[in-house]
Amino acid sequence: MNKFKQPFRKSKRSFRKYLPTIESGDRIDYRNMSLISRFISEQGKILSRRVNRLTLKHQRLITIAIKQARILSLLPFLNNEKKSDSIPRTIVFRNRNRNK
Repeated sequence: MNKFKQPFRKSKRSFRKYLPTIESGDRIDYRNMSLISRFISEQGKILSRRVNRLTLKHQRLITIAIKQARILSLLPFLNNEKKSDSIPRTIVFRNRNRNK
């Protein structure tokens, strides 16, 4: 009798579209630094599959290629370069007012 309740219907269309970030001619290899550098953050971390918009198969191949490039010293494990525009971290000491 409740007209507001409707059965859950699963949509037939997929709402997520994967954009082809890797062209068909590109070879996923540890030597292809122009391709690999697109999937690494500024800190040197491997970006997630959601951010990259890759398929599972491509993400695995990219991850393996990045790890091989790191082992062969083509890529750094961490990017420790300091930026000039970033604010350095400082320790802030708080003065506590204690009533005696």
